[in-house]
Amino acid sequence: MSGAGTEDAAEPRAFEYVMGEAEDGERLDRVLATLAGVPRAQVQRWVEHGSVTRNGQPARASHKVRSGDRLRAEPPEPMSSEVLPEALPLTILHEDDDLVVVDKPAGMVVHPAPGHASGTLVNALLHHCQGLAGIGGVMRPGIVHRLDRGTSGVMVAAKHDAAHLALSQQFHDHTIERVYLAFVRGVPGAETGHVARPIGRHHRDRKRMSVATRHGRDARTAWRVVARYPAAGVSLLEVRPETGRTHQIRVHLSHRGLPLVGDKVYGRARARTRQIDRPALHAAVLGFEHPSRGERLRFEAPLPADLVALRDALGAAA
Repeated sequence: MSGAGTEDAAEPRAFEYVMGEAEDGERLDRVLATLAGVPRAQVQRWVEHGSVTRNGQPARASHKVRSGDRLRAEPPEPMSSEVLPEALPLTILHEDDDLVVVDKPAGMVVHPAPGHASGTLVNALLHHCQGLAGIGGVMRPGIVHRLDRGTSGVMVAAKHDAAHLALSQQFHDHTIERVYLAFVRGVPGAETGHVARPIGRHHRDRKRMSVATRHGRDARTAWRVVARYPAAGVSLLEVRPETGRTHQIRVHLSHRGLPLVGDKVYGRARARTRQIDRPALHAAVLGFEHPSRGERLRFEAPLPADLVALRDALGAAA
């Protein structure tokens, strides 16, 4: 084994190793953690971030390395472990001693991550709620589920550990009601549809998800047509994800030939639908059982202004 590059005691910036006979057959994440002197979970985060390659190709944590393999890691910039409260505007749909339900705007990141250390929903919640720090993890206090940065709509956050556990269990058991509105390119002939394709990391681009993967996890999405705009070649769908995989709706609808309007990752934007600069996806409804009272709650977030403007620009619905 030989190494090259620079290393930082807390978080290596970039380094490269050539595997020797001693590493032959070992898991990539275990080998890299040992060589870099960092926890294995940290290496797995680098892999998920797309920061590790094996012989120039995106790596998987479970890869078995071979003598002569060249591993290169370019970890993201280290982040401060302290998340500071920020007085950011929040649209509160409901709040009690156990939880807070918000209407997240498009463009807001849910929790701090490389490149987004501030201005997140977590920063705003820490300012708004007292005693939230540490619930569900230092970097994600109160967070039970996530919406993509470009997705708007209803989210719930927990105010204490018991509520966090109860809500997390509901998401795990898929007993949560989630309804999204999605503007898609294409005019389906059917009124309803269902996509059941496993989703995993793209085999070349680790920052994307794909149904074309050998290591995907079960993913199911149901949809129905709300309106068709044939002159623009666009439809409005009501989408109900039955599982909760990363980018699930965007990936499944793109696979179905109905990519989201404005989605630059999983669909190509067209000139006639450039009224919006984000995936046209909105979490319209969130329903769940209250973690302490047991009653069923259901919250709705109205279509935001940019999606209203997009709908109006599409013309008359058929």
